[in-house]
Amino acid sequence: MSGGKYILRRLQRFWYLSSSAIVAIILAFAVMLVALRLFGFQMFTVTSGSMEPNYPVGALIYTSPVDAATIKEGDVITFMNNETTIVTHRVVEIVKETGTNGEVLRFRTKGDVNNTSDGKLVHYKNVIGKPIVTIPMLGYVAYYLQRPPGLYISLIVCTFLISLIIIPYFIKFKGKEQLAKEVETNYVN
Repeated sequence: MSGGKYILRRLQRFWYLSSSAIVAIILAFAVMLVALRLFGFQMFTVTSGSMEPNYPVGALIYTSPVDAATIKEGDVITFMNNETTIVTHRVVEIVKETGTNGEVLRFRTKGDVNNTSDGKLVHYKNVIGKPIVTIPMLGYVAYYLQRPPGLYISLIVCTFLISLIIIPYFIKFKGKEQLAKEVETNYVN
């Protein structure tokens, strides 16, 4: 094998391995963002510093569904504060109220760095779950990639990377000898 062919084949192998590694990293990231939802986990991005340092601003939090009856004081829960706001705070008190439908659980919550408890009690039906995994800084990336233009950019990049892996299989290297034979065959006949 000539020196040029050897170098070209080494470059092709390097290109294949590096582009495969990049695609594998992107797929792993996609699994973290999407596939875990199939198992009931939900993810949220931390947007305030009320639970620092355990849940820093920009962190990605995965929550697991929880039965409200199993929540104890000191547990951290993620809940619907209103129609548009989701909060992750620590339970500081469990309030059992007797209503027309029997006993109703409500939770008094507080951010770890806040001086006072939250203004209103959390109804047990508003509890989404308990945080089980926190990944610092990944929330910024997840938030960007889930909305335009980040969504479009990620689709374009993935398509480009996949094509970089597939295209080399369709382009075969032809050495000088092979090209000379093809030229000779085409012009002689």
